[in-house]
Amino acid sequence: MAGGRGSRMGGEVEKPLLEISGKSMLERVVEVLKSSNSVDRIVVATSPGTPATAVEAERLGVQTIITPGGGFEEDMRFAIRHLALGEVLVTSSDLPFVTVGVIEEASRKYRDARKPALAVMARVELYEKFGAKPSYVFEVNGQKLVPVGINIIDGARIDEGALEQTELIIDSADVAFNINTPEELGAARKRFATVKGNT
Repeated sequence: MAGGRGSRMGGEVEKPLLEISGKSMLERVVEVLKSSNSVDRIVVATSPGTPATAVEAERLGVQTIITPGGGFEEDMRFAIRHLALGEVLVTSSDLPFVTVGVIEEASRKYRDARKPALAVMARVELYEKFGAKPSYVFEVNGQKLVPVGINIIDGARIDEGALEQTELIIDSADVAFNINTPEELGAARKRFATVKGNT
């Protein structure tokens, strides 16, 4: 999902194209998906607000679809319906620390759970480590959890409303880190610089 211009970010650069350590967030996510054995097709869903992102996705060699730009869920449903997709892994383009390991773990858990949906979530305490205030917090089995922006959905059931789902709870603050504000972008750039400096 790469249709959000990122109005909270300010500036002229579309949010998926913001760079962290020399690569756009979009490129980082696409690289991870290309490396996953669980992903056999990548489609970047852009919107009228992210035309440069569509150009960059084509440069990266992946398919694109232009959604109406009505919001994350509406655009996701549009893409799934329009492309007649089956099992779909949906990920945001603003997750610069997403890993192949998380994608593979989510795919395994989805298959094992035999439910029509899976949400990757993190404990709210992880966000406190880097001073982020998540927009959505859900209570699941007595735990306060935050969706990180990675889901798996049975596309054939997209019009059924709320689907029964299982949750994969991750304990990595890095993977849970999505970029919505200039402060979060700065923190991500600092984190990449620190990791790079230690390797």
